[in-house]
Amino acid sequence: MRLFFFLLLFSVNTSAQTFNGGGGVINDFQTLEIPIIVNVPQNTIDTVNFGLETVCLNLNHTYLADLTIEVQAPDGTTRLLMSGVGGGDDNLVNTCFNQDVPNTIQSGAAPFTGTFIPMGQMGAVNNGQNPNGIWKIKVRDDYAADIGNVINCSITFGSNPATYFAFAESNLPIVVIETNGLSIGYDIKTVADMGIIYNGPGNRNHLVDPFNEYNGKIGIEYRGNYSLSLPQKPYSIELTDTLGNSIDSSILDMPAENDWLLLANYNDKSFARNSLPFQLFDSMGHYGVRSRHVDVILNGEYQGIYLLAEKIKRDSNRVDIAKLDSLETFGLDVTGGYIIKIDYWDNTNSWPSNFSPIGFPGLDVHFVYYYPKPEDIVLEQKTYIQNFMNAFETALYSSNFDDPINGYRKYISVRSFIDYFIINELARNIDGYKKSRFLFKDKDNLDGTYGKLRSGPVWDFDWALKDMWAGSEDGSQFMYGEVDQDVNAPGWYIRLLQDSTFRNELRCRYEDLRRSLLDETYLHQQIDSIATVVSESQNWHYQVWGNMGVATGTYEVQAPSQTYAEEVQRLKDWISRRLVWLDDNIPGTLNGCSMTSTIELAFKNAEVFPNPFHDQIEINFEGSGFTENCLISLIDASGRTIQNKVFTAQPALNNIIFENLSSLNSGLYFVELIVGDNKKVFKVTK
Repeated sequence: MRLFFFLLLFSVNTSAQTFNGGGGVINDFQTLEIPIIVNVPQNTIDTVNFGLETVCLNLNHTYLADLTIEVQAPDGTTRLLMSGVGGGDDNLVNTCFNQDVPNTIQSGAAPFTGTFIPMGQMGAVNNGQNPNGIWKIKVRDDYAADIGNVINCSITFGSNPATYFAFAESNLPIVVIETNGLSIGYDIKTVADMGIIYNGPGNRNHLVDPFNEYNGKIGIEYRGNYSLSLPQKPYSIELTDTLGNSIDSSILDMPAENDWLLLANYNDKSFARNSLPFQLFDSMGHYGVRSRHVDVILNGEYQGIYLLAEKIKRDSNRVDIAKLDSLETFGLDVTGGYIIKIDYWDNTNSWPSNFSPIGFPGLDVHFVYYYPKPEDIVLEQKTYIQNFMNAFETALYSSNFDDPINGYRKYISVRSFIDYFIINELARNIDGYKKSRFLFKDKDNLDGTYGKLRSGPVWDFDWALKDMWAGSEDGSQFMYGEVDQDVNAPGWYIRLLQDSTFRNELRCRYEDLRRSLLDETYLHQQIDSIATVVSESQNWHYQVWGNMGVATGTYEVQAPSQTYAEEVQRLKDWISRRLVWLDDNIPGTLNGCSMTSTIELAFKNAEVFPNPFHDQIEINFEGSGFTENCLISLIDASGRTIQNKVFTAQPALNNIIFENLSSLNSGLYFVELIVGDNKKVFKVTK
């Protein structure tokens, strides 16, 4: 075995100089650092004449995807070799990394015997530094339960040094994060520096440009569940001052806040599967997570395209419900606001439903506290929200559940439940009902009626908008009834769809949306727009991650797309096929259906002008006004309301003017229109 290992190293380059390292124990949530002392005649390494060529390892571990393996040069430059690869399989046996071979490490299988392209830009260590000194192989175990050991390792230098892609500029905003030698952790934020470069629409962004969108401290940590096991890691970010206190900041024209996410795209080769549903739900009149595609540099290494997105939280510009502090424990105060989830749970962060879904007797369903957080919510608030949810489910499963006054409609916003259903069934989202499912409730009204439970925001479409080996291989099938999975879903829609009125409202809403937001041409245009935005950076993204044409992430039926263009076309074709199936299978009839009052049609061709504005803003829109009360607000980037206009139902209303605005500071503002359960937001500048 040792002779084979030596010949494998020697065959890479006959002039190679190899230096060996030892081994050590790989413990959970710790980093094993193996020093390798290098002493060569050359005092400079580069990407042309002489430098690092190959890194090799032998190790034992019973769950390879737990491991992150890096090489570190004497000057501290650290580059990724592999992370999240190999699933639950075991061991690396004579595994080598070299930039000048055909196969990526992602395309291999355990025990990965052979030579592979590393996941990171290994050649970046060939940066002109003196190679002599202490190099390190770093092996970090990111999960519990499985441990192992490194047997040996080596690094090889020669006249065919590794090169690297030197990211310098982009059409996308550039996010630069530097952890200053600290490791990013879980459930505890690492202090880091972040700068964002964005020179405006149509302008090129350069890595040497000043940080002009954000420049300051952050706390950063890993986030996610399944997505965290993949090579491109997702992150949660909190903006802070130098003392570690949270600060709000508007980023890339999104309203000011301190909590943000960097969503990885490793499992979405189209870069559209999350951003498109977010946008659609927002356009349907609800809060949809705002997001922007960005290029990310982490500790000097290009990490590909991320989706910089708002974290779902209580905020006037996000989930707009009342703040609930620990002293609000009785009367109207305790009735809201709350955000709960259906997601992974334990006995400390959740409570069990008193009901099982229809057709699944004994199936346990849990609701997770999200806001207030499990550690912050007090007993009286727990009691209130538990009782409210029980009252809703009691009404839902009662014999008169469809009673318009005392049935389920007393407790929920039917429009939000219908729209949530439509978005998740359009995407055939396997996680839409069982995981990352958000619900929220505001305070009750002064007249004694409930602040109703609303469904949303929509979230987590990595496993959607594609054919998978998961009981839905052909673009058909509803997902709302798939409740007994790894996290049990409540199955409410099974009961709701037994109400003919709900079915007909669903059908009416769906047919209405098919004329606008769910029009096939419109959806294809939105996908093409996203593809245009990332058209340049996607080449670099796949150069770094190497997963185009490789089966990664979800278990798709079709063989992997071989090009980005093929992936985009596949997504559009899938949506077309899904729409045909939904057109034939959406429940309900159009009896009594009126499609004249939806906010999407009223605002489809809306004009907000002038933009930029000086003294006034005028909003003109088509349609025949509104049959429900309408609230129109002008809001600044910090979320402060400048002006409100309230209208009772006015079918003839089609023009709105905000006046006397000359004293406002220059900057970004939002015109927000709320009609019933629907909301639409326009951006304007002064």
